[in-house]
Amino acid sequence: MVSVEERNEESEVLNTDPVAAEEAGERADVFLAARLDVSRANVQKLLEEGNVTRADGKVMKANHRVKASEVFTVIIPPPIDLEAEPENIPLDIIYEDEDVIVVNKPRGMVVHPAAGNYTGTLVNALLYHCKNLSGINGVIRPGIVHRLDKDTSGIMIAAKNDKAHISLSEQIQSKEAKRSYLAIVRGNIKQDKGRIETLIARDPKERKKMAVVASGGRQAITEYEVLEHYGKFTVVRLQAADRAYAPNQGAYGVSWSPFGWRS
Repeated sequence: MVSVEERNEESEVLNTDPVAAEEAGERADVFLAARLDVSRANVQKLLEEGNVTRADGKVMKANHRVKASEVFTVIIPPPIDLEAEPENIPLDIIYEDEDVIVVNKPRGMVVHPAAGNYTGTLVNALLYHCKNLSGINGVIRPGIVHRLDKDTSGIMIAAKNDKAHISLSEQIQSKEAKRSYLAIVRGNIKQDKGRIETLIARDPKERKKMAVVASGGRQAITEYEVLEHYGKFTVVRLQAADRAYAPNQGAYGVSWSPFGWRS
């Protein structure tokens, strides 16, 4: 638990309850992520900026091992008002007309501005290239109909007007528009085709991530097809089925990395 010591327009100061005996030995970033119910990445940013101190005033580091009865003070900086601005970032344009633009998003590019990624996003690039984008998703995500994770490259369609946005959204919702993914898998998959069914929900420790769970999650189904074998690696085509999450979001009972999954 945490208590709010002070709140103003500039920042919020939180004090944690003392570290319990069973929590002793945890890394500070892991402990605080659970206490504050935020992602570990966000906590690490707070630690890097010196916004977490112990009762004696010592600034904490992410790898500090917490001790029983320790209390921490956390300063939450004020939120930043986001509004995407045009940026001259090159785009790999596959197709474009008066209604839509289709681009190949590179690995490492975030789709739209968010905490920790305020510039250099696909939206910033689109705003520079296009005179108009649909406004359905507001000023932070103009034209964005679907998404890809930062570390996933692939084709994305953006809408230049609200009519096109609605049409694309309906096609995705009705499964008329289908998305598939190519992945390199560690290991030699024996079956040429298969179907993986599991449950997926928010990761209990890293709330911005999804995780496979034993119960209580949403159904996630991914179909795969083997394309090539390369020694200890396999190239597969993946497609989310029914209400499944996209493969790069962990929609199967294996651990995912940008280079494939591990059994």
